[in-house]
Amino acid sequence: MIDPHSNRMAVIDVGSNSVRLVVFDGASRSPAYFYNEKVLCGLGAGMANTGLLTPPLNPEGKRRAMLALGRFMALIKNMGLKSIAGVATAAVREASDGAEFCQDVLREFGLDLHVATGAEEARLSAQGVLLGWPDAEGLVCDIGGASMELAELKNGKVGQCVTSALGPLKLQGFAGDIDRHISSQIAAMQMSAQAARLFLVGGSWRALARLDMTRNAYPLKVLHEYTLRPEQMLETAIWAESRTAEELAEYTDTSMARLKLVPLAAKVMVHLVNRLNPKTLAISSYGIREGMLFEKMPQKTRNLDPLLEACRFMEQSNARFPGFGDALYHWLLPLYAGQTPGFLRLMHAACLLHDVTWRSHPDYRADMSFEAVTRANMGGVNHQGRLFLALAIRSRYKSSGFDNQPALLLLDDETATQAQKLGKAMRLGAMVSAALAKTLAQTEISRSDNTITLCLSQTGLAGEVVEKRLNSLAAAFDCDAKLTYKN
Repeated sequence: MIDPHSNRMAVIDVGSNSVRLVVFDGASRSPAYFYNEKVLCGLGAGMANTGLLTPPLNPEGKRRAMLALGRFMALIKNMGLKSIAGVATAAVREASDGAEFCQDVLREFGLDLHVATGAEEARLSAQGVLLGWPDAEGLVCDIGGASMELAELKNGKVGQCVTSALGPLKLQGFAGDIDRHISSQIAAMQMSAQAARLFLVGGSWRALARLDMTRNAYPLKVLHEYTLRPEQMLETAIWAESRTAEELAEYTDTSMARLKLVPLAAKVMVHLVNRLNPKTLAISSYGIREGMLFEKMPQKTRNLDPLLEACRFMEQSNARFPGFGDALYHWLLPLYAGQTPGFLRLMHAACLLHDVTWRSHPDYRADMSFEAVTRANMGGVNHQGRLFLALAIRSRYKSSGFDNQPALLLLDDETATQAQKLGKAMRLGAMVSAALAKTLAQTEISRSDNTITLCLSQTGLAGEVVEKRLNSLAAAFDCDAKLTYKN
């Protein structure tokens, strides 16, 4: 039965190519996706020639969009959701019958669509990026079916926002020199300054990134925070713009409807990279819908760390004793005096995650924990950090058999060793206390130059397994092990 006081939020996004429903499980700092459904309707198809959405010019696009919206509103009603936000972007904004479409939606389904301006669309997408990168600096580029937006990010704040008609649906059937047209459109956006980082939002950019992953045999199939060098992106984009959708389908399971737009999007990307000359490009899975969620958040929530909040949510949902992760983190700090804030942040996240796969069969728990962490819905962490966490959790259960995880090749030896050490440390803390914070509080761990000491408040907590885990940890740190008792 649905809780009538649920704080879940539904966002319906009517785009030029897709219509999507996302239900967020509350306005938390790290978005939890309670429900997610997308239909590639192609609402904006043919608009470049007609300026209209309505039949008979594009009967299928509007029919599919209305069908999707009817289903989404029925689902929202059955879920008992009270917080609903609907937004329409370029196709509805630019169509001469866009207002009529919105009236039809309101009359049929009771959904009052907010038609975002181009600058507003850019701002919302940038806010979505801030959900995953709180201190982001650079440019956000959001490509939809009928438009492309750019937004500046500096010190975690959204600056200048501009829009253009560079969506691939809009470019289909363009009569004239399309390269000159794209180049002039990007130049008119007046964002020519070099961007340290270009954050990429939108289905066509994600499809291009998937192709790049396949072409380069990238071992971690996680799009969020997938980072590319500009020359790498150019190589893949130039390759993709000369392929048909059928040829591209041999490299990815992306839908054919999306792949038909990729060659044109790739052409835009080539001009974009050459014009903006970014140092790196990063894929963001967060965009306009997450930007609308961001708007609902109080500043206190925005100030929280997205990675730690995601890990805390996973602990609360899945661990045997939620709250133990924080206790374990503080218990282990004496072993890591002098470490960087970045390392300690990852260490804290690992402690929160250390027990979230406890229900898995013991024979498979190590590998399942690795998969669970690498594929978890987490923002605020790059791929190397994600793999550090996964390796640390795996090492908490098992200290060998890493050859079956090719993604670990993305970690340098020193980082991998640090993760394995942390796994052993978490294993000792969880084992000596049975993952109970009150029991862990009866113990202390410390490290001198060459000795790791475990001090117990009572002899009853000692045992062969405790000594074995302590010795294993000390050996990993190249230290001696010492077991003592409080007076």
